[in-house]
Amino acid sequence: MGGSIGAWLHRAGRDVLLVDSDEEHVAAIRRDGLRIVGPVDSFTRQMAAATPAALERSTGDTIVGPGDPRFECVLLCVKAHHTHDAVRQLAPHVAEDGYVVSVQNGLNEREIADIVGAERTIGCFVNFGADVMAPGVVMRGNRGAVVVGELDGRRTERLAAVHGLLRLFEPDAIASDNIHGFLWGKLAYGAILFATALAEASIADVLDSEPHRPTLIELGREVMRVAEALGVSPEAFDGFDPAAFHPTAPDEKARESLDRLVAFNRMSAKTHSGVWRDLAVRKRKTEVDAQIAVIADLGSEKGVPTPVVRRLVDLIHGVEEGRRPQGWEALDALGGA
Repeated sequence: MGGSIGAWLHRAGRDVLLVDSDEEHVAAIRRDGLRIVGPVDSFTRQMAAATPAALERSTGDTIVGPGDPRFECVLLCVKAHHTHDAVRQLAPHVAEDGYVVSVQNGLNEREIADIVGAERTIGCFVNFGADVMAPGVVMRGNRGAVVVGELDGRRTERLAAVHGLLRLFEPDAIASDNIHGFLWGKLAYGAILFATALAEASIADVLDSEPHRPTLIELGREVMRVAEALGVSPEAFDGFDPAAFHPTAPDEKARESLDRLVAFNRMSAKTHSGVWRDLAVRKRKTEVDAQIAVIADLGSEKGVPTPVVRRLVDLIHGVEEGRRPQGWEALDALGGA
């Protein structure tokens, strides 16, 4: 996500520094530029890039330009479980009147605010697909929702500025006074995406699988119950309608929403989720604890049971740890089979 947004902003004439812990990726960008591929657009940008360690060592104009390396706007695009370490590293580089925008999945704004302060934290929600295909190469698979908002719902000058930046990347980006509603809408969809990663199949194929739809619907409903208990009004996006997964909504509405999501995902060059890639390709831990387990914990605090969410977390852990193979059988187990 960070490479995609950064490349579009740089092409629009904005001053951008990419910071990534992957030394090989950074070296490739510094040597050959950042190459964007995929159906949305294809181009290469010669861009400044650094590892966090190099940024710490920067004292002159080799990395960030002359003077103290402090930034007004930081777009944080790391996975949820890397939020704490990343914010600790970047905090000294944020200007006193600067801010961090959480371009992530999950409820990471809370953790960011704990470190840099709520007054220096801006919420953000994105739903486009992107993957690092090779060092220095990022594939943007489709266009999707991009939303930014102040945590307290205010309309501020800095919100307008960030909104303007993001519109350079996605012209339909919006500024919202209900960013928490979008974050919880994405959490519900995100939980369903985690479920699709259990199977060795594309997102669209799993969402279109009739035998598994009752489980996927109940998963979405559990997230909606927790959101309702917290007083959040989830927002719709890209075919996903949170209201269709409200516990009182008929199954037909949820199925219609899943149909729209199938259509949306069949148009994307990114056929599998990042979670699926973490499990099947990269063989590394996913964001399940930082994203999905949080839903169950918040539900427990509010007295809302979330048995399917908890089973999903356990199943993802089983695949991560090699105790359970990735496949349709793992998805069957989510429904109690």
